[in-house]
Amino acid sequence: MSKPLVIGTRGSALALWQANHVKARLEAADPGLSVELRVIKTKGDKILDAPLSQVGGKGLFVKEIEEALLAGQVDLAVHSMKDVPAELMPGLILAAVSQREDPRDVLVSRHAGGLDGLPPGGHVGTSSLRRICQLKARRPDLRIAPLRGNVDTRLRRLDAGDFDAVVLAAAGLVRLGHAARITEHLSADVSLPAVGQGALGLETREGDAATRDRVVGVLHDVSTADCVAAERAFLGRLNGGCQAPIGAHATLADGAISLDGLVGEVDGASILRAHVGGPRNRALSLGQELAEMLLARGAAEIIDRCRAQFVVGGA
Repeated sequence: MSKPLVIGTRGSALALWQANHVKARLEAADPGLSVELRVIKTKGDKILDAPLSQVGGKGLFVKEIEEALLAGQVDLAVHSMKDVPAELMPGLILAAVSQREDPRDVLVSRHAGGLDGLPPGGHVGTSSLRRICQLKARRPDLRIAPLRGNVDTRLRRLDAGDFDAVVLAAAGLVRLGHAARITEHLSADVSLPAVGQGALGLETREGDAATRDRVVGVLHDVSTADCVAAERAFLGRLNGGCQAPIGAHATLADGAISLDGLVGEVDGASILRAHVGGPRNRALSLGQELAEMLLARGAAEIIDRCRAQFVVGGA
């Protein structure tokens, strides 16, 4: 029997769903292939008592998995694409990007009427600066408090009455069978998604052509990959991370990419938005062009101010 292919993954229910999804697809395509999962705890999994913006750094949910990949302890890493930094560790490549699930943010609420139906001063849970910024711009009255943990933990805290509502990614709820919990899908003009949200990133060693070719043949979605490439080019040019509100979302139609991006203040008092469009073969340059548009309007200063509010390494 040939050596099994080992997938490195985080241990949350969502991460395991994603890794098992990839495992099932690979084994279905090659019945002679054996795939195993190896659970790896990342820095982002270990520090749960502080917002990600205070933990600091890039790759909070991928670094340890990437290190295992480089060391040859795993052959393939399965990530939520929104967790993958714009720059990978040297020696690694993003071999494939899966077909995207619903990329939108959603509100799960104990009240009817969605975001606008929340009571004045309603208590909303999220630790994402991108979400906080956009929620505050729409509803300045809301009290927004940090909420970390896996999907089930966040839903339990909502059900326990700790919050009036929580904001989550639609993709995670759908994948875990919680789609019925969604109160409102937030449109992009209300909450522009995170870069790569809804897609899976499959990472391999640069020289491992066999694994790369295997996952590309089974799981790579070219249309999603082009859209995500534009979003990541935008993020990379801004040198963005989790310490500033940055969002981007690209769609593809008739061979053309439409890309929206934003950079904002955490309190939502100032949000810069821009849009570009062009042929899909210009995905990277479109992302960079969009970033330059916002940089010309002061995005770098906003990002620097946001970062200055947080102490890297914890509060």
